[in-house]
Amino acid sequence: MNRISFFLLSIISFFSISATAQSAEMADTMRSEGKIYVVVAILLVIFAGLIGYLVLLDRKVTRIEKKIAEKE
Repeated sequence: MNRISFFLLSIISFFSISATAQSAEMADTMRSEGKIYVVVAILLVIFAGLIGYLVLLDRKVTRIEKKIAEKE
């Protein structure tokens, strides 16, 4: 579980750094045209998919580790 929290913290910090690097003019243009909501929605879907994949992967790895520990 520690690996997942580190990964999530890394992703969150990456998105916050990249969000502050955006120019205000481009954000204002996208906001005025209503496209910013589409971009935010797509980013949220991608982020949720990554989190879901990591959780499933962590469960599988934990299950395999338990099977290996039982055999030994």
